Amino acid sequence: MSRILETIRSSEADICDILQRSGLSGAGGGGFPTYAKWRSLADVDRLLVNHQESEPNCYVDKWIGRERADALAELFEALLAGPLESVVIGAKHSDRDPWLRPLEEATDATVYTPAELPIDQASTAGVVVVYTHDTYEYGMENVLLQQATGTVIGKDLPIDYGWIVQNTETMYNVWRALALDEPVLHKLVHVDGYRADGSRIPHRMFEAPIGTSAAALFAAAGVDPDTLASDRTLVEGGPGWCFTVQRPADRYGVTKHTNCLMLLDEADVERHTYGNGRINVIEPLDWTRSDPDTTPTTLDPPRVHVPIVTNETYGDLVDESAPLVEFGDAVTGGQLVAEPRADASGFSVAHHTPIDGEVADVTPREIEVRRHGV
Repeated sequence: MSRILETIRSSEADICDILQRSGLSGAGGGGFPTYAKWRSLADVDRLLVNHQESEPNCYVDKWIGRERADALAELFEALLAGPLESVVIGAKHSDRDPWLRPLEEATDATVYTPAELPIDQASTAGVVVVYTHDTYEYGMENVLLQQATGTVIGKDLPIDYGWIVQNTETMYNVWRALALDEPVLHKLVHVDGYRADGSRIPHRMFEAPIGTSAAALFAAAGVDPDTLASDRTLVEGGPGWCFTVQRPADRYGVTKHTNCLMLLDEADVERHTYGNGRINVIEPLDWTRSDPDTTPTTLDPPRVHVPIVTNETYGDLVDESAPLVEFGDAVTGGQLVAEPRADASGFSVAHHTPIDGEVADVTPREIEVRRHGV
């Protein structure tokens, strides 16, 4: 029996404890603590894997689906031998070649084309790959759930209808936690946008330690930090769904849900900001790229700013974690530096330093670690 299956069959509480200790939160942009969804595992029988990745030139989930297909297959097999009846992977039909074929084969999936949707949930079992048309809005979990399965949730949650919904990178992190007992130390993240002179920033994809500064990412993409002028606006998210970052680029660290960081002209941001602060520049700006970065490059920054709350926009629903280190402490990569609060009113997860070094600062929102001698 595999370690994953043994853990899954032991108890739901054990699974949630592992996911919380490993520091998992939704990697698809929301950053909601993963264990909070899996607490309801006994009440669901289906998993929807959101593999849409609608933002232009983003290849995080596509790369994981192709290069880590065997790991995902092992996880899905264990879940199907345990509490779940089906695992539905919702992807764009335009991405099937060359990205999805290895995952289809590794999972021995049943495949549905756009013309065959929505699927009949009652007669669907095992791993199912559901291909949709290439429509941006299908990246929203409630829209994808309706398009792929005919489930209309309204203002309810997918769990209320027997579904857990997670994106592909989150599921890969679940596999790492359950199979290897490894915490979340890195994030796959894209860098894109425009310089002050209007030229396009070289599009890059990085495997960055959690807490890597935005300035370090742009420097690795060939952008001189001195040119991050005041007329540039730092945003988090892709062209169709992004939000202004209120902190300087050298202090804003990559979170566990950071998919893409971009620099935009402040006038474009002002013209194209809509409800709840969402910025949508997918149409007014040109995102055509003939050579997008589809394989990650690993970064090794001299310092990190590890966030100790998964996503501040959730307010009281998500709490910051309790720091376990102080200024000047020596730490080792992978070490637990903040733990979930025992008295938390909201959800919180563990956080770990991804690098060796010394603690340079501890604040209510982050722990800064600098490598020795920096």
